[in-house]
Amino acid sequence: MKPTLDSRQLHAFSALARRGSFTLAAKDLFLTQSAVSHAIKALEDDVGCRLFDRIGRRVLLTQAGEQFLRHTEKILREMEAARAGLETLTKWGHGRLRVGASTTACQHILPTVLREFRQSYPKCVIRIEPGDHGQQLELLRGGHVDLALVLEPPPGPSEFNFVPIFQDELRFVVAPLHPWARAGRVARESIEAETLVLYNKTSHTFRLVSDYFREDKITLSNFIELGSMEAIKELVKIGIGAGVLAPWIARSELESGSLVSLPLGPRKLRRRWGVAHLRGRRLALAEETFVGLCVSASEVLGLKVPDVAA
Repeated sequence: MKPTLDSRQLHAFSALARRGSFTLAAKDLFLTQSAVSHAIKALEDDVGCRLFDRIGRRVLLTQAGEQFLRHTEKILREMEAARAGLETLTKWGHGRLRVGASTTACQHILPTVLREFRQSYPKCVIRIEPGDHGQQLELLRGGHVDLALVLEPPPGPSEFNFVPIFQDELRFVVAPLHPWARAGRVARESIEAETLVLYNKTSHTFRLVSDYFREDKITLSNFIELGSMEAIKELVKIGIGAGVLAPWIARSELESGSLVSLPLGPRKLRRRWGVAHLRGRRLALAEETFVGLCVSASEVLGLKVPDVAA
């Protein structure tokens, strides 16, 4: 298999075909006449036929040269289009942003982030893929999203880089008339008997909650699992059990008094949220801007950026 045609030789061929003169072609290309002559000879040797007839100082295309010129012009146009496309992509406000996020993040964090992002990158194509923690990591692995706003992956070797954005705490939320709300505390011995309303059993949050109570030797056997934090809040409001979620997700309900927040126990159950991307991948400027806007949006919600070593 012969090597790919040299683009410099194609440029020389095109210029010579257009100008009909080595001197003028060299001037257009900012080369010496000798350099153009060597490029044409190397190209003719490569393709195995004569492309030009030299008649005195004039240079005319052969029949093979005429046919080859049609292909050359098409190749050079494609190369210019490829370069122009890359230049457009790197201009401010262009490109694409593919982000994965949980439905909770989509509802409470992304609206503010995307509104600000759109002002800086008005022509950037944005695609959001909602899904739980595990789904987001799979989307990252498969190259279907570039960034994922997720909970921190478990410790250990990882194929992802994780940029911490904020830290929250999981707590009980109950209706104002619930016995725990009236007492202002949660009696440890009453937890197993209470109906707990928890997020999806396959989720990372459920595992965190389950592990937390297992350490306290509390068995989670009486619980309802739902795939929506909004549904959890609504069930708890009407008195069906105690929910477990982060207070920022129920900010308006806690402020209005329709829900009451109580600690899970003496130990706090904290989670770290952040933006994950494939390890070794350098973020584009637009992606770095997105990360920064996520930090700003979390600060507006009163959520603190965690210490990386925490």
